[in-house]
Amino acid sequence: MKRLLRLRSQALLRELTAENGLTLSQLIQPLFVGQGLKEDLPILGLRDTQRQSVDGTLARVEKDLEAGVKHFILFPVPNQKASHGFSLDFTANAISSIKKRFGNSLFLWVDTCLCSYTDHGHCCVMGSDGRIDLEPTLKELGRLGATYAQAGADGISPSDMMDGRTAKIREDLDHAGKTMVPIMSYSTKFASQMYGPFRQAADSAPQYGDRKGYQIDVRNRTDALASSDRCAEEGADLLMVKPGMTSIDLIREIYTRTGRPVGAYQVSGEFASLTLLAEKGLTQFEPALLETWNVFKRAGAQYIITYGARYAKSMGVAG
Repeated sequence: MKRLLRLRSQALLRELTAENGLTLSQLIQPLFVGQGLKEDLPILGLRDTQRQSVDGTLARVEKDLEAGVKHFILFPVPNQKASHGFSLDFTANAISSIKKRFGNSLFLWVDTCLCSYTDHGHCCVMGSDGRIDLEPTLKELGRLGATYAQAGADGISPSDMMDGRTAKIREDLDHAGKTMVPIMSYSTKFASQMYGPFRQAADSAPQYGDRKGYQIDVRNRTDALASSDRCAEEGADLLMVKPGMTSIDLIREIYTRTGRPVGAYQVSGEFASLTLLAEKGLTQFEPALLETWNVFKRAGAQYIITYGARYAKSMGVAG
C-alpha cells in the first residue's frame, strides 16, 4: 500500500516536503558518530563536520539546533568490522541517545548501509567467490532498518544500491510495527570520484576493487532513471540523487516519472571544493554555498543534504 500519510504525519516532514522556496527545514545536516573515540577527528575539507563520540555528537547537535537545523542524517562508524552478522549495538545506542536527549525537536534520518560494518568496505555481504551475495545482504539491510527504527530513528535512508533493498527494509519496518517510519532512498547514486572526504569520515573505503558493480556508471542516464523508478516501485517515500551537482539534469525528470519528492546530496567532494577554494582566496565560501543550493532548488530538488546546513541561518536562509 502506498502510504501518503507518512509524509503528512509530522510537521518536520511536511516542512521538508513543502514544494516552494528554500528554507532551513529543507536542509539536512550529516553527522558522523564513531565508536570508541576519545577526541574529535577532523575531516579534510568539511569544516566543522567531524567524526565524533556519542557525547561529542550530542554537543554538536545542540549547537546545530540553536543554528536552526531541523533535519540530521546520522552515519554510524563502528570499530567492530565483520563479513556478516554485524553488531548493531553501538549504532542503536547512538540513535537512542540522540532521540532521548532531543526528542521531536529534530528529525533523525539514519544512513542504512553495510560499508562501515564490513571488513572489506563494500556495501554488501560477499560470497566465497568474491561476488555480492544478495539475499544475505538484503536480510542484513532489513535488520539494520528495523533496528534503527526501534532505537528511535525517525527515518531510514538506504544508500547501498542493491536490488530489492527498499522493499526488504519496508517489509521489515512494517513487520516491526514501524509503518509510519519513512524511507528516504539514495535512489540514483553514481560511482563517483567526489566521495573522498566522506570515505575518510565513515571509514568506508573498499579494501579491494571498487563499487562500479552496484553504483551507477556516470555515463548512463537510462540506468539512473530506472534506479529511481525501482526505489519508488519498492516503496520509497523520498528519492535522492548523488552526487547532487553532477545529477541536476535528472531531478525534475525523476519527480515527473515517480511523483515522489526528490532531493540532492551535496556530497563531500562538492562541499570540500568550496571550502578549499575559499581557503585559497579563490571564492567567498558562503555566497558560493548559497549559489549551489539555489541551483539545486532551480533544478527541482525538494530537499538538500549538505555539510553546510548549520551555516544556513547565519546566511539568511529562512526558518
